[in-house]
Amino acid sequence: MKAGWQTKTIGDVCEVLNGGTPKTGTKEFWGGEHQWIAPAEMGKRSSPYVGETERTITDLGLKNSSARTLPPYSVILSSRAPIGHLVINTEPMATNQGCKGLVPCDLMYYKFLFYYLSSIVDLLNELGSGATFKELSGGKLKEVRIPFPPLPEQQRIVGILDAAFDGIATAKANAERNLQNARALFESHLQSVFTQRGEEWVDTVIGECIRFIDYRGKTPQKTASGFRLITAKNVKMGYVQDEPREFVAPNSYDGWMTRGIPKLGDVLFTTEAPLANVAQLDTDEKVVFAQRIIIMQPDVSRLDSTFLKYLLLSQPVQQRIRAKGTGATVQGIKASLLKTIEVYFPKSVAEQRQIVGKLDALREETQRLVSLYQRKLAALDELKKSLLHQAFSGAL
Repeated sequence: MKAGWQTKTIGDVCEVLNGGTPKTGTKEFWGGEHQWIAPAEMGKRSSPYVGETERTITDLGLKNSSARTLPPYSVILSSRAPIGHLVINTEPMATNQGCKGLVPCDLMYYKFLFYYLSSIVDLLNELGSGATFKELSGGKLKEVRIPFPPLPEQQRIVGILDAAFDGIATAKANAERNLQNARALFESHLQSVFTQRGEEWVDTVIGECIRFIDYRGKTPQKTASGFRLITAKNVKMGYVQDEPREFVAPNSYDGWMTRGIPKLGDVLFTTEAPLANVAQLDTDEKVVFAQRIIIMQPDVSRLDSTFLKYLLLSQPVQQRIRAKGTGATVQGIKASLLKTIEVYFPKSVAEQRQIVGKLDALREETQRLVSLYQRKLAALDELKKSLLHQAFSGAL
């Protein structure tokens, strides 16, 4: 600890106030002059400051609930569902019961308190308790210890963090924009392939040139080890995700895979939850498929498997599939309807493979850029954590 600094508890330097919710069915309690915030709204905000809330309550609502009005520039912490959202109110504000309002004393700078709490969210979660969901009690929060330098020192540290975090925010925004641009570049080229088709292209329907292996019914019994089970959760847009990694007993393979045995490069299509994710099987090992996945095996003399993957990923075909999807809650498509979807492709398989080569190369470059920008974003998050650690250990 830096010379001249003290350590206090949150209860020593803040008044901790609980929130409350007026009865939602009583209209006289809602739509009044008092700002009122809940954890769900806090989680949507990109700025730490909030002056106007989605919902407001009346004087009557305030009086008929346990909600308390916090003075401006208090720090509001969500204490359940989840623990750790933080905002600073710039206007008087009440909260629901899932929040704790921290009113700092005269010698505690509100932004210093905000930054410190944001640096110990993991600790706050560890202090939470509850069977259904964790909740941080006011008593536990008051016991949390906080570095307590003199007020001018707090303000100096906040000034450094504000400047640094503004720079980090700008760098993150640039990296996120570049990440989106990299993905958009591939998507744009993919769409151009299937909207600017050549003259020697064939029009047909999916069922005319592709064999379906459709696993209907219940998912086989899962075990701790054995053959890998691929479910709809594993099939993403363009690739098979390793997680969740689940297994079925080896002796159940032959009994389950009676409709057909998939092979390396076959196209996987999810029929529901989610609808129309498309990937290629990336292993020649024995694997088991759950329901809601159709294996597509094209007639290789007419249609290249990887070209089929890109075709099904293209926006025109995705739109046709979703237009024929059914279901009020969860959209899905039956195999019989999927077979009627119109598709088109070059008559020459060699031309298909030329297009695949270009798309594969662009996809590889896109993935390289995506990985680069994701690493940059992760590094910026680590830099932010490092600065917070330095700030509250007296190293700034």
